[in-house]
Amino acid sequence: MIYFTADLHFYHDKIITHVNRSFHDAQQMNQALILNWNQRVSPEDEVYILGDVTMKGSVLAMEALSQLKGRKYLIRGNHDGFVDRPSFDQSLFSWVKDYAELEYCSTRFVLFHYPMLEWNGYFDQSIHLHGHQHNYVDYNYHNLQ
Repeated sequence: MIYFTADLHFYHDKIITHVNRSFHDAQQMNQALILNWNQRVSPEDEVYILGDVTMKGSVLAMEALSQLKGRKYLIRGNHDGFVDRPSFDQSLFSWVKDYAELEYCSTRFVLFHYPMLEWNGYFDQSIHLHGHQHNYVDYNYHNLQ
């Protein structure tokens, strides 16, 4: 099975109020994210993270990522500078890229942290998945049509 997620923001207290997440603090949010992930994802599954794992550095990134099941792939987001630090264990991700395309069940997926108005295969049924928007109400695919 493959899964897609974005903008986990582990250890980021301010994201709770910024996007109205229903947690008391970052510790409670981290525990819920890890529990929910591991209840759904098996060790054999693939998970594509579309950016913003954490902005709190490589040590905390490794702490969170090492608890998550599955093979993890990272599409680099604006808060993922930890991956470039020598102290970060690169083996926690199968790969790290700025952009990727994959085909799954005869559908092309275009993966990028940021939304794009058009992408490779836009007029040919491909699907663009992204993060970064944090559920901003005015941004909705149906509003673009």
